[in-house]
Amino acid sequence: MGQKVSPVGFRVGINKPWDSSWYASKEDFAKFLLEDNKIRKFFEKNYAQASISKVEIERTKERLVLNVYTGRPAILIGQKGANIEVIKKQLSKVIGPTKNLVINVKEVKKPDLDATLVAESIVAQLEKRVAYKRALKQALQRVMKAGAKGCKVRVSGVVNGANTIGTSETYMEGSLPLQTIRADIDYGVTAAYTNYGKLGVKVWIYKGDILDKKEQNSNKGGQD
Repeated sequence: MGQKVSPVGFRVGINKPWDSSWYASKEDFAKFLLEDNKIRKFFEKNYAQASISKVEIERTKERLVLNVYTGRPAILIGQKGANIEVIKKQLSKVIGPTKNLVINVKEVKKPDLDATLVAESIVAQLEKRVAYKRALKQALQRVMKAGAKGCKVRVSGVVNGANTIGTSETYMEGSLPLQTIRADIDYGVTAAYTNYGKLGVKVWIYKGDILDKKEQNSNKGGQD
C-alpha cells in the first residue's frame, strides 16, 4: 500500500515553519496542546466566513500570541478593532482566562495561491449545488492565473447523485514535484456537506523551489 504523507508535514523544519511555536514541561505539554486545538476549532467554527487560512500560535511565560491569516481581515478586526476584544472574551471562555493575549490579524494577499482558501471556495460552491467538474476546473484556472507552477484538486465521495458508491475526481495542471523537498508546495484539505453526503476536498499548489543562498548565487552565475 502507498503511504500518504502530508506535503506540509514532510517539509516542516526545511522550508515550512511550525504552526505552533512554544516549549513546555511534561506537566503542561498536554494542556497546551489541547488549548491549541481548541483555539483553531474556535476560529474554524465561529469565523468560517472570514476565510481563515491558518492560525499560528506562539507562547512565552507571560503571553500568548495568535497570528491569524485571513483573506477577509475586516471581518475579524471590525470597526476600529472592536471585534478583537470580542474575540478575546470569547476565547477566554474556551481556554480560560489568559493574562496577556495578543491577536495579530494578517491578510493573505493572494488567496488564489493559498491551498486552504482555494479548498474552502470549492466547498462553498459544492454546497450551493454547483456541478463539481465546473467548481474544480474554475478553481484550477484561478490558481494557475495567479502564478502557480502547478496545481492539483481532488474531490472524493458521492460526487454524482446517480451513483451511491463513493468515487474520486482529480484534475491537475502544470507540475507537482511532491518528493522534491525544496519544492514549495501548499496543501489544503476540508469537507463539504451536501444532500448526497460528505465530500472531501484536497488542493495541492506548487509555487516553485525554495533555494538557499548558495544555490541562488550559483544559478545567477550560470545565467551570466
